[in-house]
Amino acid sequence: MMGTQPIPLGRPSRARSRIYGAALRLFAENGGNAISVSDLADAAGIARGTIYNNMDDPRNLLGEVAAALSREMLARTEATMMGVADPVERIATGLRLFVRRAHEDHDWGRFMVQFTLSHAVLRGVMREPPTRDVAQAIEAGRFRIVAAQVPAFVSMLTGTAIAAMNTVVRGEQTWRDAGSNAAEMLLRGAGLPSAEARRIARSELPPLADEQTAAKSRKRRVA
Repeated sequence: MMGTQPIPLGRPSRARSRIYGAALRLFAENGGNAISVSDLADAAGIARGTIYNNMDDPRNLLGEVAAALSREMLARTEATMMGVADPVERIATGLRLFVRRAHEDHDWGRFMVQFTLSHAVLRGVMREPPTRDVAQAIEAGRFRIVAAQVPAFVSMLTGTAIAAMNTVVRGEQTWRDAGSNAAEMLLRGAGLPSAEARRIARSELPPLADEQTAAKSRKRRVA
C-alpha cells in the first residue's frame, strides 16, 4: 500500500500461535466482541498466566491477531510467488491464494471477511504487494490504466477478494469459481485482453508455501 510502512515479518512462539489460533476462532464466532482472558485460556488449552506472559496487552488482542495473520499470510504468499515474474500473474495468483485459503480454513476466512475493511493492518496485507505489482503492470504496458488510478484499482481488488472469500465461506461458490472469476474480471477491468485474462485467471494454482518455507525465503531476500 502506498505510503505505509512494510509489515514486519516474524514467527510467533508456540504459545502465541495457540493463543492466536484460539482468538481467531472466538473472534470469527462473536464478530469481534471482547474476549475475556479466561475464555481465551480455555479455548487455547493453556493457563491464564501463559496469556499474560506471551502478550503485551490482552486488551489489544484483536490488533495482535490481525498483525499476526498479516505477517504470516504476507510471508507465505510472497514465498509462493518467488518464481512468478509477471506482475499480472502475481496479482491473479495472490487473489486466488486468499480465496482458496478461505475455503481451507473457514475461521481464517471469516475473520478476514469481517475485519479486513475495518482494520488497517489487514488492509495493508491486501494492498501492499498488489500496489507494487499493478505499478509494474502499467509500466510494462500490460494494464490500460494510469498511475493515478492505482489506489482505486487496488481498493477494488481488495473489495473483490473479500467478496469472493465471503461467497466461499458461506458455501455459495467453490473457491475455484470464486477466485478465477474474480481474478478474470479484475484483469479485464484493467484492460487485459479477455482471452489472456481468462487464461491467467484459470491457470494451475500453486500450493501455498508453509511457514517454514516462507521463513527461509525471507532470509534469502534479506541476505
